[in-house]
Amino acid sequence: MALRLYNTLTRQKELFEPLEPGKVGIYLCGPTVYKESHIGHAVGPVLFDALKRYLTYKGYQVTLIVNITDVDDKIIQEAKEQDAPAERIASQVTEWYLAAMEKLGVTTVDCYPRVSEHIAEVINLIQRLGERDAAYAVNGDVYFDISKCAEYGKLSNRSPEEQLEGTRELAGTGKRQPGDFALWKAVGAEEAVGWESPWGRGRPGWHIECSVMSMKYLGESFDIHGGGIDLVFPHHENELAQSETATGKPLAKYWLHNGLTRVRTKAAGGEWQEEKMSKSLGNVRSIRELLAAYPAACIRFFILSTHYRRPIDFSDEAIQGVQKGMMALVRLFERVVRLSGQDVYRTACLVSRLWELGQVEPRRPFRDAVLQAQLKYLEALDDDFNTAQALAVLFDLAGQINRFIDQERLEVQGQPDGKALALEAARMLSSLGQILGLLEGPVEAASGEDRLAGGLMELLIGLRERARREKDFALADGIRDGLKKLGVVLEDRPAGTIWRQE
Repeated sequence: MALRLYNTLTRQKELFEPLEPGKVGIYLCGPTVYKESHIGHAVGPVLFDALKRYLTYKGYQVTLIVNITDVDDKIIQEAKEQDAPAERIASQVTEWYLAAMEKLGVTTVDCYPRVSEHIAEVINLIQRLGERDAAYAVNGDVYFDISKCAEYGKLSNRSPEEQLEGTRELAGTGKRQPGDFALWKAVGAEEAVGWESPWGRGRPGWHIECSVMSMKYLGESFDIHGGGIDLVFPHHENELAQSETATGKPLAKYWLHNGLTRVRTKAAGGEWQEEKMSKSLGNVRSIRELLAAYPAACIRFFILSTHYRRPIDFSDEAIQGVQKGMMALVRLFERVVRLSGQDVYRTACLVSRLWELGQVEPRRPFRDAVLQAQLKYLEALDDDFNTAQALAVLFDLAGQINRFIDQERLEVQGQPDGKALALEAARMLSSLGQILGLLEGPVEAASGEDRLAGGLMELLIGLRERARREKDFALADGIRDGLKKLGVVLEDRPAGTIWRQE
């Protein structure tokens, strides 16, 4: 079987062949750490962590890099609103993010480089672009001249008119073309966030950081560049243009983009509606809140239950449905452990033993079904990493194992060979799930203490908000001050109030 991946650059599925046989380099755009991360920020890391695990299973040596944008206008604006140092905000949000990733099983990332640690490399790359007449300075700002990149627009496939849409850069004076974008932004001496450069005091533009960090850790050409579909333009288009103009080499061979996270809610008429998850819309649920309400393994399962290129429709009903299905697999494992007295999770299926136990009729069809499930599972992952189809195979296999136990009456008759065959089949099921970082052990639900704390905080935040609406400021302030004495700080944000423990 051979892995095929959909390449945004060519707009087709392609046979995966790394630049260097046996080795794979992956770069994923990570979060801008200005506000607490929500479920949408977990999608990319979970997906690419799972992809690395699968590539490792297939025998590749894989390096996975996920950057942290800790220098950005949004962080600076948040610092002004909170009257706090930008570095402190970025550090705290990064700490929350990394802790959440670990809980979600995102444990294969080799490095989380930060922009603030790579300013010298940013300056060096801008200078290389200047030597190629592709960068020019205007009053301390430095811009990339898109006319110097003959293939500009090849990733997003946008017309020149469309290329002006969606830019995150503010229009500046003195730009050669409206589509030119900032590599370096001038800042005044009074601004806390800035570094000295050949063009004066300033800070990096948005796109240059990823060119610098991807090439530093993976080389000037690497295998896979990932990110959300919303990054195709302008971020990835600009990153590709400046990198390839500087080096004369392709930046990434394959560009993989995951779908966005949408919030699914019921309208007044009772019909379901979807909208993009966004802090500005006030429909964000932080990862910490979700981890207090659901097992971390369930959230990971939920993310992987949708094909990576499709939007993920988030709702409590959806995640609860996934949790119900996942727990059905866990109950099957518990059933097999009771039958066999053997571990399911830590011991891989012994295929030769499975084959031997299933030699006789009427067990041969069941044995063949288990082996066929393994084949279908791997075929699904080889077909553009279709985790949704792969998980469907696991549920089908679980149903067959349960039916085999019932048909053989193993819980009544206690036939040793039958029990051993059910055990190997369950181990096959667990082993397949573990390829993606799933079914690695008994599921630990969010503790009762965590659920209680989360529920009580939501209740208190709701009561405080009601008091504020009714102008009962004494009660609202009393709730806030009382929580502060307990070491709980409330932070009022545009998207709502969050809480954290000091």
